[in-house]
Amino acid sequence: MYFYRIYWLAIAALCLSLAGCQDKNVRPGTPGGYYGGDRPPTNIDKDLSSIPDAVPVKLPLSKTGNKPYQALGKTYRPMADARGYKARGTASWYGKKFHGRRTSSGEPYDMFAMSAAHTILPIPSFVRVTNLDNGRSVVVKVNDRGPFLHNRIIDLSYAAAWKLGISSNGTGRVEVVALDPQVAAVTQGPPQKYAGTAGTGDLSAGGGFALQLGAFSELANAIQLRKQLRQNGYPVRPESDQELAQNGSPYRVVAGPFPERSAAESAKAALQLLTGENIQLKEI
Repeated sequence: MYFYRIYWLAIAALCLSLAGCQDKNVRPGTPGGYYGGDRPPTNIDKDLSSIPDAVPVKLPLSKTGNKPYQALGKTYRPMADARGYKARGTASWYGKKFHGRRTSSGEPYDMFAMSAAHTILPIPSFVRVTNLDNGRSVVVKVNDRGPFLHNRIIDLSYAAAWKLGISSNGTGRVEVVALDPQVAAVTQGPPQKYAGTAGTGDLSAGGGFALQLGAFSELANAIQLRKQLRQNGYPVRPESDQELAQNGSPYRVVAGPFPERSAAESAKAALQLLTGENIQLKEI
């Protein structure tokens, strides 16, 4: 099977399952109706305003979702590189109906994650989306395909749409700008120090959450991982190769701190793809 949302193109003419069909006012004469049975979440038990933006990191292209495909009689050819992409248009969102289903990347769709669907941007890639009507801005990870109707340029997760202030209307005017992970890491400022912890990477002090990425018997392997994390903008302990060497074997590499568990979990998922390491999340 190709990726999930294209699988439903057999009934796309009815717009029952495609991204970008869930704006409240699609069906004339049906006040408050959502197209195709999609809905916003009910009984929200989390503070949506505290959900952190996606963190731009350099990731390999997904094995699925990056080949040319057809939707509603139109052929789309995904970009190999997102750098330089910038567009303005209409954004929509998708929610409860798709929650937990596979995205084009193979990841499960989470309407509370900062993610989005796009017709041609590489999967994965990272973009900044700005609401042109109120100036609000978010960073999301593109991991799905769509939207295919009504000249919409991006389909946001419910959380991203809520933070932009377009969830109630269903759509909004936005600007979408692709982010280069290496540049984004620089513009976000220098990495934070690993607050309240010893140089050994000890997780017993401080506050928040941290990720232990490895405990290596070979110093060279630990140095290489530490360098990779630094290049992608993550705060790392120990702070220098010399300090890492002085700690002795096993050589431990830690990323953090992250003030919220959700931020740490998001970083953990991204870093597992980036490094292939078995990552442990710990409260500090």
